[in-house]
Amino acid sequence: MVTTVLFEERVEVPLDIRSLADFRRWALSDDFPEQGRIDYLAGRIEVDMSPEDLHTHGKLKVEIVRVLAGRVRELSLGELYTDRARVSCPEADLSVEPDILFVSEASLDSGRVRLVPKASAGPDRYAEFEGPPDLIVEIVSDASVGKDTQRLPAAYHRAGVAEFWLVDARGEDLLFRLHRRGPTAYEPAPSDAEGYQYSAVLAASYRLTRTRNPSGRIAFNLEEKPQ
Repeated sequence: MVTTVLFEERVEVPLDIRSLADFRRWALSDDFPEQGRIDYLAGRIEVDMSPEDLHTHGKLKVEIVRVLAGRVRELSLGELYTDRARVSCPEADLSVEPDILFVSEASLDSGRVRLVPKASAGPDRYAEFEGPPDLIVEIVSDASVGKDTQRLPAAYHRAGVAEFWLVDARGEDLLFRLHRRGPTAYEPAPSDAEGYQYSAVLAASYRLTRTRNPSGRIAFNLEEKPQ
């Protein structure tokens, strides 16, 4: 099998990387690019070098991290990460850097997810997670529509990720959808009368709204309703 690299969903280039193990060695080496998002999905390397949209991606991500990090820390639920935190799942032939990921204490304690030490580094230095996180959030950008809505959900389901959140703030309609892992694919979590969706992983319900601040710029508010 020839591995291919997909540049922003337009150009495929063959590479001399023929397996997930090859990719992981490259990803943990000094030769790996320091910019851009580079993922490995079932024999294909996908590269996104697009700059992050300041409002519909960057500001939105900060708001989600702000709220989820508060809950994770308050209840000592586990570890929350964003930006360049790599996850590899050999069973699903997958190595990715999600927008946001959460790993529970239970997953780490059981060995379901393990921290991979950074080569030639001291204690408490780690390069990636191996094993499926409990929750992953992906925020759709112009260059990642097919990846975020089709390829990644299928890959995360194969890997065993319990919850997948998909957010898209680029258009007039704000998409905020929590997905639970079903038998063969992710299933949307139902919304209650107030528009909240329940996260079993975090034991709370969430809804996302979009407004404008006093200066007229887009603002987001992720509301949390503990159960």
